[in-house]
Order: sequence, then C-alpha cells, then structure tokens
Amino acid sequence: MKRILKNAVRLMIITTIAGANAQNTPQEKLTVNDQKINAIIAQMTLEEKVEMLHSKTIMSSEGVPRLGIQDIKYADGPFAVREEIGDGFQPLNWTTDSATYYPTGSALAATWSYDLAYDYGKALGTEARRRGKDIILGPAMNIQRLPVGGRTYEYFSEDPALNTVLAVGYTKGMQDAGTAACLKHYALNNQETNRGSVDVIIAERPMREIYLKAFEAAVKEGGAMCVMPAYNKVNGYYGSENNHLNNVILRGEWGFKGMTVSDWGGTHSTMGAALGGLNVQMTGDNFFGPPLIEAVREGKLNESVIDDKVREILRLRFAVEAIPNEKANTVKISQKEQQEVAYNVATKAIVLLKNEKTVLPINPSKTKKIAVIGLNATAPTAWGGMGAGAKTPYEITPLQGLQNRLGDQVEIQYAQAYKNFLGMFAAYRPNDPTLAQTLDEAPDATLLAEALSVARNADLVLFFAGTNKFIESEGVDRENITLPVSQDLIIAKLAEVNPNIVTVVVSGGPCDLRVVEEKSKAIVQAWWNGLEGGHALADVLLGTIAPSGKLPFTFPLKLEDSPAYALNNFSSEVVSDGDVFAAQFRHDIVGDAEYDPNIHSPKAYYSEGSLVGYRWFDTKGVPVLYPFGHGLSYVDFNYANIRSDKKQYAADDIIKVSFDLTNQGTMAADEVVQLYVRRLDAQVEWPNKELKTFERVTLAAGQTRTVTLEVPVAELRYWDESTNGWQLENGQLEVLVGRSSADMPLKMTVGI
Repeated sequence: MKRILKNAVRLMIITTIAGANAQNTPQEKLTVNDQKINAIIAQMTLEEKVEMLHSKTIMSSEGVPRLGIQDIKYADGPFAVREEIGDGFQPLNWTTDSATYYPTGSALAATWSYDLAYDYGKALGTEARRRGKDIILGPAMNIQRLPVGGRTYEYFSEDPALNTVLAVGYTKGMQDAGTAACLKHYALNNQETNRGSVDVIIAERPMREIYLKAFEAAVKEGGAMCVMPAYNKVNGYYGSENNHLNNVILRGEWGFKGMTVSDWGGTHSTMGAALGGLNVQMTGDNFFGPPLIEAVREGKLNESVIDDKVREILRLRFAVEAIPNEKANTVKISQKEQQEVAYNVATKAIVLLKNEKTVLPINPSKTKKIAVIGLNATAPTAWGGMGAGAKTPYEITPLQGLQNRLGDQVEIQYAQAYKNFLGMFAAYRPNDPTLAQTLDEAPDATLLAEALSVARNADLVLFFAGTNKFIESEGVDRENITLPVSQDLIIAKLAEVNPNIVTVVVSGGPCDLRVVEEKSKAIVQAWWNGLEGGHALADVLLGTIAPSGKLPFTFPLKLEDSPAYALNNFSSEVVSDGDVFAAQFRHDIVGDAEYDPNIHSPKAYYSEGSLVGYRWFDTKGVPVLYPFGHGLSYVDFNYANIRSDKKQYAADDIIKVSFDLTNQGTMAADEVVQLYVRRLDAQVEWPNKELKTFERVTLAAGQTRTVTLEVPVAELRYWDESTNGWQLENGQLEVLVGRSSADMPLKMTVGI
C-alpha cells in the first residue's frame, strides 16, 4: 500500500499546484458530517460557540459539554509527543508520558524518503492516540532559508519538492493513525530573530513556488485537518490575521475545510483575526473571548462568522475520535514498533560527506584501539532549547552505540575535549567552571591534554563535533555556523598527534567544516538522530549498513556566501529583549521580561526571490563545501542509458525518464537518485536548475535496475504575477539525473 502511496505522491507533487477542488478529495471528506454539525450549531448559544474559539488549558480548547462534544487536546511535536505540561510549559512529572524520540526534521529530510516520512508520521500519530491527544503540532515544514536558523533542526530542507514529499508522507501517516496533523508554521517562518514581529516582504512568485508549495500539497493531497499560522507577518499582516494567506489561498484556492490555531501567543486582535481566518486563539481569551461576543452583539461582526469557525472546528472533532481520559495513558506510549521506526529513519538519515582512502567502514579485526573524542559523543540530544523537546524512555548516545555493538572486540577510550555551552540558558549558570562561558571560548587546557593523550596511541580517532540544542534553538538564531567552543582548534591539535581522524558532526543544521575537511580522513553528518541514534551511527560506521543519507541543504564554504547574507537582507537587528513565546510562557528562561505586542516590525526583504539554497549557489556560480543532495556510500553506483518515453510533451503530459542504475559494490545499499531540470531557451527568469523528483532505490550487490522517474509537465509552470495564476513556458528542457545537485552524470533534452 505504501508503494502505491509513494508512486501517487510523485504525481501529486505537481498536480497540487494546478488542481481544482474535486469531490471526494481529502479536504472534502471533512465535510461529510456537516448536516449533523449544523444541527449542533443551531442548538448552541453565542457564549458556547465563542468558548470553543480560545484555549481552555495550555494544551486544550473547549468542546460543547452540554451537547456531549469533547474538548480538543493538543500536543507538541514535531519529533516526539511532548510530555504533559502545566502553566509555563513546565512538566507535570508524570511517570506514564515518556514517548519515542524520533530523529529531528533535518534528519528525516536527509532520508529523502516518502515511505519513511509516512512511517514516522504514523508512529507519532499512534503514540498520540495512546496519550489521548487529538492534534499533533506538526509537521514543521518551512523552507531552510538561513544556515543559522534556530529551528533548522525542526524543519526539513531548502527545497520545495523535497519538503513536499516529506510533508505529505508525514501528514498522511499521522492522520491514518487517527491523529490530526497541524501544519506549521504557515507561512514564511524562516528566522527566529524577531520572529514575533518581523515582516516578510516577498513577491508572489517565490512565495508560491518556494515557500507555500509543501503546505499546499499537505492540505490538498495530505488532507491536513489543522494549520497553524506563524508568528511573523507576511507583506504587512500577522499570520493569525492574514486574509491573503488564510482565506484567499488556504481556504479559497486550496479548499481547506479544517481549522486553524494560532501559535501560542500569536493572536493580535479580535476583528483582524476573526475576519482574517483564525479559528482558535492559543492561549487566553483576551481577543477570542468576551471581546468577540461584544463584537457580535454590537453588530460589528455577523454571528455567521462565528458559526463558520465552530463548523470548521467540529469537522476535525468529528473526524478524530475523542479518547476519554480514563482510556488515555493506560499502556506504554513508546513501544518496540515505534522505536524501530526511529531506528530505521536514523540509519537512512546519516550522511557520509567524505571518505578518503575508504577509512570507513571500521574493521574491528584491524582497528583495535579507538579514541572517542568530544562531548557530543556522550551528550543526549532529546532535550534542550526553548520549545521542542522529548521526554524519552531512553536515548542511545554515540559512545553507548559503539560500546554496545563492539563489545570487547575493540578497546574504546573516551575524552570529553571541550566544555558544554548552554546558549540562552548560560546566564543561569554564571561562572560554572564545567561550562563554557562564551560560544568561542578557548579550549580548556586540562580537557585538551586528556584528549591528546587518548588520541596519541589510538588506531583511529573518532572526533565528535557539532552543536547542541542550546545553540540551535527555538527563539534565537545562531550567531554564525562556526563550530562552537573552539572545536576547530581542538581537531587541529588532534591531527598533530594522530592524523587518522574520522569526524562525526552532531548538529541540526549546517556547520562551517572547512578545518574539519582539511584535518579528517572521513566526515559523517549524524544529526540529532533520535533515541536509537547511537545504534544507527555505530551500524553505519561499522559497515553493517551502508550510509545512504543525502544533504537536505547546502553546506556553504562560509556563511557570507549564502544568499540572505550576500544580499544583506537577513533582518538580524534585534528590536526587542523578549521573545514572543518565552516572554509569555517561559519565564524560567527570560525571567520577568515582557513582550510588547505593538513593537516595531523590522522588515525582511526576500530579494533573492526563488534563489534559495542551491538555486543561489548554482545560478551565481558560488562554490560550496558540500552541495545539496550530496551523500556518499560504501559502494559506487553507475548511472547509464538515460531515455525518455517521448521527445516532445504537451501541457497535460507526464515526462517519463528511465535509466539503468547499477550497484558496483559488494554489499546491498540505497541510492537516492535525483532529477533536476534546466530551461535552455527561457524568456522567463529561472534558477540554473531545480529539483523536480527523486527516489530512494535499494540494490543488492552487483544488481542493475531500470529506474523510471516521472515529472508531470504541470510541475514546470511558474506563477505569473501579471495574470495572478500558473503559466507554462514552452521550450527546450534539459533533464539531468544523478547523485546530487552538483554530480549529474546523465542528461538529455526534451521539448515542452
């Protein structure tokens, strides 16, 4: 069944852009109970209706108790069902609410797999049902515009086609498990700096083609029942009251029939939000409470607007079975099946960036003494930062994974090498000698000496570099992408005593790896890879599984090369001392800081247009360290014999491109084949090339398979701002197929 779904999504990627609202679509299915719902609304008082439009608790909104309609219960995602919390998002310390910690969003994106995204969503949705939750606040699916973005680890990729496949798979899987998905953060939530006030100024074409595409597909094909407007403004209007986004596009063009819920603290007005498409205010009732009742009674707002909002909420309530409190949390939430999903995703997410002289995989019969160097080998990654965390039943760290897999075959010695840095939490641990006081603090002499001693006599050094969830965090963007606490200096010193170094990067987003590249024989991007991440990493390092992850975003040579920095259009000036979320809910982080809802809105001009990520680097000819889609294996794959089913295609055709893929190695392995297109004689402005489809292919040793990739011609259209609609430009199209955005051995030309 999943194979059918995966093939269908190949067609969906494109046709979502065009499609009319046909009957029996995923959204139309939400309306099947409208007759019953209308009867319920007719029995409700105005007060009962409005009571449904704001929070009841910090993680619920009201039902209709008098009529037997249950509350709606929310839970944070997007990579774990969050533990039970009370005021201030503080844990209630239950013993029954541990949940599987799945690899975070950028790790899932590195799998380039619809099937794994589906499994991930279904597993998460299954656990939510056991907890009695109706809505998971996820997937988080915004485009990675900034290498320093604080929520890069939660989001997916820099490319809309990749984001689309993952978002649809995740949404379908979650809702097939009976839990409603809440797409977030709609839309253009691409920075944490001033996230509560920044005004994104963007043209309609790049907004449609780049930033909205995955949301559109998750609504129209994924059938998402809930959408969360973002904190930020878009072209002058907050997400919670953006008529163009919420009413014209989401409900009008895409046919969305479900409900919207504001981000926590993201509602700014009564009339603006009421008319701008918001259903539920989280949290409080200062806008969607007594003021809303007053607006109706004074004739400022027609009660039919309230009825529409209640109808959309009840559609979700009828579609998601309410679980009584006495039946929730009665079984173990995280079970073996879900933990296996986390492991499977983790193994497919790991990216082999470099492997000089095939130093990997590790051969235990030849490598008898391994030095494991670096705090990230032992530091857990489930918790940290401001918002997204996981109370997990266990977490296998990299060191534990290696020890569990190797046993007594190999001697492993560990040295910490560098201190921890707590980012926004650092102020609460002043002058703690065990912690780094600054992001770029010099190496600790004692820790460095110990690391050099351990490394000096080892057969192999595994250096664990990267960041943590206090450095990459909701509420704050990184200062830069430099490895923190002088890790570059440490690896340089290690290389002086033992040049046989494999660096494992544990991070959510890209880091500046120029020094690491110079000093390492091999480099592995390991991500924040869930509760089984240590076992997955060990299995890849030891060659039990061939690495097959591909980068979901470009690793630039330096931060200043990336488009928002090169064009100086990242609005990085902090105009407030308070974060919109932290100031209201996380006083344990920011103390008594208050957030001014009327604060000046700095503008972020998206003047790079559609040239995001690899589109920028390719079009401008800017060299990179590792390109989008890059990832090596322990085997070589040969691409040959590209052909298409036709040479000329009409507007309603599907381009079918076939080629032969051969595993030339001695072990089974996966390859993610990628198809890009380049316009050869275009009059409309385009990037140098764009990803259009891809597929993860598993081949046995020596096996050859014919792979066919499909691209509906409708996917090749652009948003014409003069006609306010999608248009197709005819002409010659170069089709490129290969291993990454920079390595495409096959190409051919077709006509449109």
